Amino acid sequence: MKLIGSHTSPFARKVRIVLAEKKIEYEFVIDSPWLPESKVPELNPLGKIPVLLLDDETALFDSRVIVEYIDNVTPNNKLFPAPNRERTEVKRWEALADGICDAAATAFLEGKRPKNQRSNDWIQRQRDKITRGLDFMGGELGEKPFCMGTHISLADLATGTALGYLAFRFPDIDWRTSHSNLGKLYDKLMLRQSFADTAPHD
Repeated sequence: MKLIGSHTSPFARKVRIVLAEKKIEYEFVIDSPWLPESKVPELNPLGKIPVLLLDDETALFDSRVIVEYIDNVTPNNKLFPAPNRERTEVKRWEALADGICDAAATAFLEGKRPKNQRSNDWIQRQRDKITRGLDFMGGELGEKPFCMGTHISLADLATGTALGYLAFRFPDIDWRTSHSNLGKLYDKLMLRQSFADTAPHD
């Protein structure tokens, strides 16, 4: 298998973490759709990363599709529960975490535009989504050791990925102070090799 992505993409990081937790070997191919010579649009018509290229050349895209596929490849270290209410809760955590990443990436890219073309209102709208998302996460986590209670799941991996991306791109958003429980969760996750090895960097 080949994973096409970048060291900065939180969605690629989420997939890399899942692959590590599942102990699945793969080749990491660095590519970004922002590069003029990028091959990503040839694999994903939406021109987004990550893309998982299977051994039979089938291309899977959208990180949510990819991680669910990976979790079903091997029975070890299951990250999704069986289809039931708990599985829906895990996927809700993932949707929330991915939404925070989407808002953060959108705000970051808008901030890179020339000042005369940049919309500060649009940036603030994305930052408001992040604030509401963090408030919801903090409330849902409460005093539990993990998002779903006592056991780690994809909910934690997605949440940790979102928090890591915020720390990387928006260090001014002090979620550790406003939500100390999220800080404790992230510190715990960063002790795992899968998180330590995939920390985002330019």
